[in-house]
Amino acid sequence: MSFPVFIPAGSLKLHPHLVFETLAYATAFLVYLAMRKRRGDALDDGDRWWVIAAAAMGAVVGCKVLYWFEDPAATLAHWHDPAFLMGGKTIVGGLIGGLFFVELVKHHLGVGRRTGDLFAIPLCVGIAIGRIGCFLTGPEDHTGGVATRLPWGVNFGDGIPRHPTQLYEVLFALTLGVFLWRRSKQPHTEGDLFRLFMVGYFSFRLICDFLKPDDARIFAGLTAIQWACVLMLAYYLRDIARWLAPRRTSLVQAARLEQSTED
Repeated sequence: MSFPVFIPAGSLKLHPHLVFETLAYATAFLVYLAMRKRRGDALDDGDRWWVIAAAAMGAVVGCKVLYWFEDPAATLAHWHDPAFLMGGKTIVGGLIGGLFFVELVKHHLGVGRRTGDLFAIPLCVGIAIGRIGCFLTGPEDHTGGVATRLPWGVNFGDGIPRHPTQLYEVLFALTLGVFLWRRSKQPHTEGDLFRLFMVGYFSFRLICDFLKPDDARIFAGLTAIQWACVLMLAYYLRDIARWLAPRRTSLVQAARLEQSTED
């Protein structure tokens, strides 16, 4: 296999990144519409479209800003080069930007309810499809992993078998989507599906990015993306503690019951 793997369309050969990124957006939006129709929506149409617009705008801004911080020296060197500044993006930055833009718009609209649950599963679907395009793009996408001797290592063209971290992310996103789908059918706190998605994805990226080349590590052995993940996990720390609390309680109760039985 030679990279990039172009997609044939009649007499044309389309770049895989363009094809799968477009397919990711379209499919995720269709999944969102289907879920909204099936499960209903706490927001009216007007407020919901404001939220969607804010999420989209925030994602555009966030994915660019974090990309610039991935390699600060290169960004400073190319600060006046529009092609460089607009040439890259990162999902982590897009999620962060979308989150905070939505919160600003909700505050402006006076919306106090959690509005992200309908986005959680569509985001998993979109990420899984989009990362297939990243994989088929090959080394120019800069999302491949470090060298590996594992049998599933992929030679992207430089003669070195590497971790196909894009495919790891596809598998994780699909697994997370199935988990959230099952969780959605059970009683849950409003907003928890989206929080579970964010915590799951940021945790995955924090770990998985250790399998990527270390030339982008900016401080303490972590990349800008990993530091962003750490900060967002801290942001959700109260929710993580809340989810773990019932388990801690059940473990304490089991320990007390065992102790009383022994006595």
